[in-house]
Amino acid sequence: MQEQQPPPVVIVGAGPSGLATAASLNLHSIPYIILEREDCSASLWKKYSYDRLHLHLDKQFCELPHFPFPDSYPRFISKEQFISYLDDYVSHFKITPLYRRCVESAEFDEETGKWIVKARNLGSNEVEVFKGRFLAVASGEACDPYTPEIQGLKSFPGLVLHSTQFRNGKAFTDKNVLVVGSGNSGMEIAMDLANHGAKTSIIVRSPVHILSREMVYLGLNLLKYIPVNVVDSLMIMLSKLVYRDLSKYGISRPKEGPFFMKVAYGKYPVFDVGTYSKIKSREIQVLPAISSIRGNEVVFDNGKAHAFDTIVFCTGFKRSTHIWLKEDGYLLNDDGIP
Repeated sequence: MQEQQPPPVVIVGAGPSGLATAASLNLHSIPYIILEREDCSASLWKKYSYDRLHLHLDKQFCELPHFPFPDSYPRFISKEQFISYLDDYVSHFKITPLYRRCVESAEFDEETGKWIVKARNLGSNEVEVFKGRFLAVASGEACDPYTPEIQGLKSFPGLVLHSTQFRNGKAFTDKNVLVVGSGNSGMEIAMDLANHGAKTSIIVRSPVHILSREMVYLGLNLLKYIPVNVVDSLMIMLSKLVYRDLSKYGISRPKEGPFFMKVAYGKYPVFDVGTYSKIKSREIQVLPAISSIRGNEVVFDNGKAHAFDTIVFCTGFKRSTHIWLKEDGYLLNDDGIP
């Protein structure tokens, strides 16, 4: 076990949050070390996202500190543009993460007043020890891809993907594809599949808020001046005016407001980039929750069964922070959320 010289700050994760933390420390000449389990920064964007992905929020809400987006960038920035921006950010602030370091534990030592971070070097397989007065956890919401356990899933003969493995719908023309999960990734991947001629279905199990980008832009600006419950009431009213009665398509709205749900539960509204019109025209079929799978047939909670060639799980991620961060429950809840 090798022991490294201690910097004042240990940052875990070289995604946008970790890079922003590093840049801010750089500006104040505070030494740090940044540990990243992948072989690049912003790996979720570079290696695990679909081609048509854009930032869902206006660029003014998305730029990292101390480094504005280029003036030539559009309001809603593409995946390629954001990756280029992040690479420029790393170069500008001379950020040099230690790649392929998988953190296995981080614990505060009361005697020395320092965090003891143990990380496995995935190249040498050695465990390295890092010490710092401060620990910045920047491993993000999207840590480990999550696929739910479903009765009979192993019997499915077709292709099973997680959204992190999906790039575009080109290979799925005329295929029967089921998208599991109705968050932003699920809705956008379903639209991409439909645009490429796939016979697309999507499972919408829970109530969801559907908002346009313009509604969200208005709401985020109003939140600077108006209480969240008032803004939420306006968002719901606008959504009803634009999207009307969603129940006839198999979608219901939550009782709580979209911005409240983001703050309270970390649950985002759906940013509509064209999926609604595909659902309305029945190019995308909305289905209830899965009961079980029998071969290529998926059985749903309403008792009906449909055959599919491919299943794409857009079921999000599980945080791993609570596994390696030893903190006796005063920083994280049972789901690993701060």
